[in-house]
Amino acid sequence: MIHTDAWVLHAGPKDVDTEARPPGNLHREPYSFTAPDEREALVEPLYGSWEANIEHALSRRPVDVCRLRDEGAVVLGNLGIVRVLDAGKSSSLREGQICMVMPFAKRDTYGYAELIYAYDAPRTIGLLAQRTKIAADLLLPLPEDSRFSLRQWAAYARYFTAWDNWQVAYRCWSAQMRDQDPGEHLVFGWGGGVVLAELLLAKRAGFRVAMTASTDGRLAELAGLGITAVDRRLFPHLTHDPEHPPTDPAEVARYRTSEKEFLRTVDALSDGAGAAIFVDNIGAPLYKATVKSLARQGVVTTVGWKEGMRTFNLRASECINRHLHVNTHVWRYADCATIRDFQEDTAWIPSIDPAGIYEFDEVEQLAADYSTGKIDSYFPLYRVNQP
Repeated sequence: MIHTDAWVLHAGPKDVDTEARPPGNLHREPYSFTAPDEREALVEPLYGSWEANIEHALSRRPVDVCRLRDEGAVVLGNLGIVRVLDAGKSSSLREGQICMVMPFAKRDTYGYAELIYAYDAPRTIGLLAQRTKIAADLLLPLPEDSRFSLRQWAAYARYFTAWDNWQVAYRCWSAQMRDQDPGEHLVFGWGGGVVLAELLLAKRAGFRVAMTASTDGRLAELAGLGITAVDRRLFPHLTHDPEHPPTDPAEVARYRTSEKEFLRTVDALSDGAGAAIFVDNIGAPLYKATVKSLARQGVVTTVGWKEGMRTFNLRASECINRHLHVNTHVWRYADCATIRDFQEDTAWIPSIDPAGIYEFDEVEQLAADYSTGKIDSYFPLYRVNQP
């Protein structure tokens, strides 16, 4: 057995309706697991990336992952940088090698993820542990003699996800808008690390790009990257619950005022056309405004949701306006090395403030800060072991 120190999520109560499930908490405690088999490597995590799926697991929305996996306790954390301690029988890895973790616990015939390592895949142990074991084919070595730091590489997941989503969204838009100059069209996104990375790809492709942010620091960061920064505070009442629409006239009026200001902003940035591509990873609360802001032949694209899984639209309007809806998840396994090399070759990689990285002792605080929106970085990281 391998014994380690880990942050552990325990299963919630059985047979409880989704809406009644109490959220979970991480508990730091000793954790043991069997030695790696011939397909696995023993590794020590260096940096982990705090992803929305950890928040979903802690909230037990949409599922209790422990119950889903039929396990009493799980160790989360499926994206980050690790050092190989024992490569086992792998011919492609060596002791001491630094690798990125690819989260493909189960892939379909075409290489797309069906089950995610250290989330819904049974018997997988995540990076919120000082030692863990990972299937060797999920470890992608960093480029030799990379010009970028381990901290920068640790934020790869949002970039890999953005690369895949952008490939699909751009091709969908191009299918209807052949021979159009991207410089005449707007790509807009709600704030977030994946969106930031994706808008930088859109900018490389020649599009106008704009993104919301709600702090002065983030607005300045976007402007410094050549992205038009839109202050989210200009439309504070834009959220809309489609399953429980407001009935209070004052609340309805506040929403309409915010929506009008938002649509005016998009119109001004797009010469009245609307967003050609809208990257919306928030979900239901902002979806009504997202769809209203789309141009004809526009694309709304997403890689998941932060709040609210169910979205509603009027199919007739979407057909008449030839809106395309793109939904992707993770990326294709065969593209892992391609995306890594693209990052190295083009410097499409974030700057990371070392002062913003949480230590292993501070993971509980990281979880709280993330859930309450107190993290200023688009790429929240935690350090498990010293590089």
